[in-house]
Amino acid sequence: MAYTLEIGSQAPDFKLMATDGNFYKLSDFSDSKILVLFFTCNHCPYVLGSDEVTRKTANRFLPEGVRFVAINSNSPNTYKEDSFENMVARMNENRFPWIYLHDETQQVALVYGALKTPHFFIFNEDRNLVYTGRAVDQPRDASKITVNDLDRTLSELIAGQPVSIPLTNPIGCNIKWEGKERHWMPDEACDLV
Repeated sequence: MAYTLEIGSQAPDFKLMATDGNFYKLSDFSDSKILVLFFTCNHCPYVLGSDEVTRKTANRFLPEGVRFVAINSNSPNTYKEDSFENMVARMNENRFPWIYLHDETQQVALVYGALKTPHFFIFNEDRNLVYTGRAVDQPRDASKITVNDLDRTLSELIAGQPVSIPLTNPIGCNIKWEGKERHWMPDEACDLV
Protein backbone atom coordinates (compact mmCIF):
# COMPACT_ATOMS: atom_id res chain seq x y z
CA MET A 1 0.00 0.00 0.00
CA ALA A 2 1.25 3.49 -0.87
CA TYR A 3 2.19 5.86 1.94
CA THR A 4 0.26 8.80 0.48
CA LEU A 5 -3.48 8.60 -0.20
CA GLU A 6 -3.96 7.27 -3.72
CA ILE A 7 -5.98 8.85 -6.53
CA GLY A 8 -9.61 7.74 -6.29
CA SER A 9 -9.47 7.23 -2.51
CA GLN A 10 -12.19 8.63 -0.28
CA ALA A 11 -11.19 11.57 1.91
CA PRO A 12 -10.48 10.28 5.43
CA ASP A 13 -12.51 11.93 8.16
CA PHE A 14 -10.98 14.12 10.86
CA LYS A 15 -11.97 16.31 13.78
CA LEU A 16 -9.53 19.13 14.40
CA MET A 17 -9.54 22.49 16.13
CA ALA A 18 -9.20 25.59 13.98
CA THR A 19 -7.64 28.93 14.75
CA ASP A 20 -11.18 30.32 15.16
CA GLY A 21 -11.62 28.11 18.26
CA ASN A 22 -14.09 25.72 16.63
CA PHE A 23 -13.69 22.03 15.82
CA TYR A 24 -14.24 20.93 12.22
CA LYS A 25 -14.78 17.53 10.65
CA LEU A 26 -14.93 16.52 7.00
CA SER A 27 -18.73 16.70 6.85
CA ASP A 28 -18.62 20.39 7.80
CA PHE A 29 -17.47 21.06 4.24
CA SER A 30 -20.10 18.89 2.51
CA ASP A 31 -21.69 21.91 0.82
CA SER A 32 -18.53 22.50 -1.22
CA LYS A 33 -18.42 21.18 -4.78
CA ILE A 34 -14.63 20.72 -4.55
CA LEU A 35 -12.53 20.48 -1.40
CA VAL A 36 -8.85 21.44 -1.33
CA LEU A 37 -7.08 20.17 1.79
CA PHE A 38 -3.47 21.21 2.14
CA PHE A 39 -0.82 20.57 4.74
CA THR A 40 1.04 23.72 5.64
CA CYS A 41 2.74 25.43 8.57
CA ASN A 42 3.93 28.80 9.83
CA HIS A 43 7.68 28.75 9.21
CA CYS A 44 8.46 26.90 5.95
CA PRO A 45 10.01 29.14 3.26
CA TYR A 46 8.12 27.21 0.55
CA VAL A 47 4.83 27.99 2.31
CA LEU A 48 5.75 31.62 2.95
CA GLY A 49 6.90 32.02 -0.65
CA SER A 50 3.64 30.73 -2.17
CA ASP A 51 0.89 31.64 0.31
CA GLU A 52 -0.20 34.69 -1.69
CA VAL A 53 -0.44 32.60 -4.88
CA THR A 54 -2.55 30.07 -2.97
CA ARG A 55 -4.70 32.93 -1.64
CA LYS A 56 -5.25 34.21 -5.19
CA THR A 57 -6.31 30.74 -6.38
CA ALA A 58 -8.60 30.23 -3.38
CA ASN A 59 -10.29 33.60 -3.96
CA ARG A 60 -10.64 32.91 -7.68
CA PHE A 61 -12.41 29.58 -7.19
CA LEU A 62 -14.46 30.34 -4.08
CA PRO A 63 -17.45 31.55 -6.18
CA GLU A 64 -17.30 28.19 -8.05
CA GLY A 65 -17.95 26.22 -4.86
CA VAL A 66 -14.33 25.37 -4.07
CA ARG A 67 -13.39 25.34 -0.38
CA PHE A 68 -9.80 25.49 0.91
CA VAL A 69 -8.86 23.96 4.28
CA ALA A 70 -5.31 24.19 5.66
CA ILE A 71 -3.86 21.74 8.19
CA ASN A 72 -0.73 22.26 10.30
CA SER A 73 0.65 18.91 11.50
CA ASN A 74 4.14 20.09 12.41
CA SER A 75 5.51 19.54 15.90
CA PRO A 76 6.03 22.87 17.69
CA ASN A 77 8.87 21.15 19.53
CA THR A 78 10.83 21.24 16.25
CA TYR A 79 9.88 24.82 15.33
CA LYS A 80 8.11 26.89 18.00
CA GLU A 81 6.71 29.03 15.15
CA ASP A 82 4.37 26.12 14.38
CA SER A 83 2.56 26.23 17.74
CA PHE A 84 -1.22 26.67 17.82
CA GLU A 85 -0.81 30.14 19.35
CA ASN A 86 1.38 31.17 16.43
CA MET A 87 -1.16 29.69 14.00
CA VAL A 88 -3.82 31.95 15.52
CA ALA A 89 -1.52 34.97 15.30
CA ARG A 90 -0.65 34.19 11.67
CA MET A 91 -4.31 33.90 10.66
CA ASN A 92 -5.16 37.13 12.49
CA GLU A 93 -2.35 38.91 10.66
CA ASN A 94 -2.89 37.44 7.18
CA ARG A 95 -6.65 36.75 7.13
CA PHE A 96 -6.27 33.87 4.68
CA PRO A 97 -9.47 32.71 2.92
CA TRP A 98 -9.34 29.24 4.45
CA ILE A 99 -9.94 27.44 7.72
CA TYR A 100 -6.64 26.66 9.47
CA LEU A 101 -6.73 23.40 11.44
CA HIS A 102 -4.30 22.07 14.03
CA ASP A 103 -3.36 18.38 13.76
CA GLU A 104 -1.80 18.20 17.22
CA THR A 105 -1.46 14.38 17.29
CA GLN A 106 -0.19 14.25 13.68
CA GLN A 107 -2.66 11.43 12.98
CA VAL A 108 -4.34 13.26 10.09
CA ALA A 109 -0.96 13.78 8.38
CA LEU A 110 -0.31 10.05 8.75
CA VAL A 111 -3.72 9.01 7.41
CA TYR A 112 -3.40 11.29 4.38
CA GLY A 113 0.29 10.52 3.91
CA ALA A 114 1.32 14.17 3.86
CA LEU A 115 4.94 14.49 2.77
CA LYS A 116 5.76 18.19 2.69
CA THR A 117 4.62 21.68 3.51
CA PRO A 118 2.83 22.54 1.38
CA HIS A 119 1.18 19.32 0.12
CA PHE A 120 -2.19 19.62 -1.64
CA PHE A 121 -5.04 17.10 -1.85
CA ILE A 122 -8.03 17.94 -4.09
CA PHE A 123 -11.31 16.05 -3.69
CA ASN A 124 -14.32 16.08 -6.00
CA GLU A 125 -17.95 16.39 -4.91
CA ASP A 126 -18.03 12.71 -3.90
CA ARG A 127 -14.86 13.37 -1.87
CA ASN A 128 -12.74 11.11 -4.06
CA LEU A 129 -9.13 12.24 -4.45
CA VAL A 130 -8.55 13.62 -7.95
CA TYR A 131 -5.21 15.38 -7.45
CA THR A 132 -2.33 15.36 -4.99
CA GLY A 133 1.06 17.04 -4.99
CA ARG A 134 2.39 20.55 -5.44
CA ALA A 135 0.48 23.76 -6.11
CA VAL A 136 3.20 25.43 -8.18
CA ASP A 137 6.63 24.57 -9.56
CA GLN A 138 8.54 27.28 -7.64
CA PRO A 139 6.83 27.71 -4.27
CA ARG A 140 9.81 29.31 -2.58
CA ASP A 141 9.93 32.23 -5.02
CA ALA A 142 6.61 33.25 -6.59
CA SER A 143 8.40 35.43 -9.16
CA LYS A 144 9.83 32.25 -10.75
CA ILE A 145 6.58 30.27 -11.03
CA THR A 146 5.94 28.93 -14.54
CA VAL A 147 3.47 26.12 -13.71
CA ASN A 148 0.43 26.36 -11.45
CA ASP A 149 -0.90 22.81 -11.04
CA LEU A 150 -3.45 23.88 -8.45
CA ASP A 151 -5.03 26.46 -10.75
CA ARG A 152 -4.95 24.06 -13.73
CA THR A 153 -6.57 21.21 -11.79
CA LEU A 154 -9.36 23.38 -10.41
CA SER A 155 -10.01 24.91 -13.85
CA GLU A 156 -10.32 21.43 -15.36
CA LEU A 157 -12.68 20.25 -12.62
CA ILE A 158 -14.93 23.32 -12.86
CA ALA A 159 -15.10 22.84 -16.65
CA GLY A 160 -16.17 19.21 -16.16
CA GLN A 161 -12.96 17.87 -17.69
CA PRO A 162 -10.80 15.03 -16.39
CA VAL A 163 -7.72 16.06 -14.42
CA SER A 164 -4.90 15.94 -16.98
CA ILE A 165 -2.09 15.50 -14.43
CA PRO A 166 -3.47 13.97 -11.21
CA LEU A 167 -0.14 13.39 -9.49
CA THR A 168 2.92 15.58 -8.90
CA ASN A 169 5.59 15.60 -6.23
CA PRO A 170 4.98 18.16 -3.49
CA ILE A 171 7.80 20.69 -3.14
CA GLY A 172 8.66 22.00 0.31
CA CYS A 173 9.93 21.15 3.76
CA ASN A 174 9.11 17.74 5.19
CA ILE A 175 6.50 17.42 7.93
CA LYS A 176 8.19 17.94 11.31
CA TRP A 177 7.40 14.78 13.28
CA GLU A 178 7.27 14.79 17.07
CA GLY A 179 10.40 13.28 18.62
CA LYS A 180 12.27 13.04 15.29
CA GLU A 181 15.06 15.15 13.85
CA ARG A 182 14.02 17.92 11.46
CA HIS A 183 14.65 16.06 8.21
CA TRP A 184 13.24 12.66 9.23
CA MET A 185 10.60 11.03 7.08
CA PRO A 186 8.91 7.64 7.52
CA ASP A 187 10.74 4.85 5.66
CA GLU A 188 7.73 4.16 3.43
CA ALA A 189 7.37 7.82 2.41
CA CYS A 190 8.64 8.44 -1.11
CA ASP A 191 8.17 10.57 -4.22
CA LEU A 192 4.70 10.27 -5.75
CA VAL A 193 5.91 10.23 -9.37
